[in-house]
Amino acid sequence: MPHLPHADGDYAITVLYSVPDDAWYLELDRVADQRTVALAIVPDEDPAREPTVCFDPGAGHVHVPYEVMRWFMEQVAEEVRTSRDWMGLRPELVQVIYGLRQEHLGVITDEDFARVLPEVRAAVPEADLAPVLAAAFGRTPNGGFIA
Repeated sequence: MPHLPHADGDYAITVLYSVPDDAWYLELDRVADQRTVALAIVPDEDPAREPTVCFDPGAGHVHVPYEVMRWFMEQVAEEVRTSRDWMGLRPELVQVIYGLRQEHLGVITDEDFARVLPEVRAAVPEADLAPVLAAAFGRTPNGGFIA
């Protein structure tokens, strides 16, 4: 569970993945009292679910400096970009990627990749092959892994 401290040392972001929710959770925590002041939820599997930011209305007023909130939202935006960029592709590509991610859970062996690659090539134009494979498996068309 990554813990990203803010430069001022008073706040940090805790990042975790919820398997049942198929979503990344980014918690903005106040370090002194280990209190979560904001929570961002970034679904990474279902294009129909949107990212959200939540605050606990029963927690009372919490002063969060503008610079800290801006830093938190930049981290959330980066998570949205890395987890959901593929959802901005053409709808037919999103459906192919979604299907591959559901079938293979985002992980594929070399043998399965060699078997699936011709099927993907038949389903998508060559120009779209690289972004589809990157989004579905984190791989390049030659089978290499994307760093």
